[in-house]
Amino acid sequence: MNLTPREAYDEALAGAVIIDVREKYLTAYKQFDVPVVIYIPNSIIQEKYKELPPDVPLIIADSAGLRSHESMHFLLSTGLTNIANLAGGIIEWEQDGLPLKKNI
Repeated sequence: MNLTPREAYDEALAGAVIIDVREKYLTAYKQFDVPVVIYIPNSIIQEKYKELPPDVPLIIADSAGLRSHESMHFLLSTGLTNIANLAGGIIEWEQDGLPLKKNI
């Protein structure tokens, strides 16, 4: 399932958690400004996925929506079910004027 940035923002405000799978060097400049974001780079998600909360909706996000799509499919294969992909990633999030933290 894919969500637009606006849908993802609304879901995040309603309790969903954004899982940012961008590598660390990409998250230092721009971050999603929502109540809960968990940073687990795509390169280590197979090692860290058990740390994710299984009882809340998860929105997988990256820069453009490609690696997050891969991560979403991996997480679905582990038995997690309440997962969506942020279509367009943080790039479209910013284009839509949604809140960001910059130069962290």
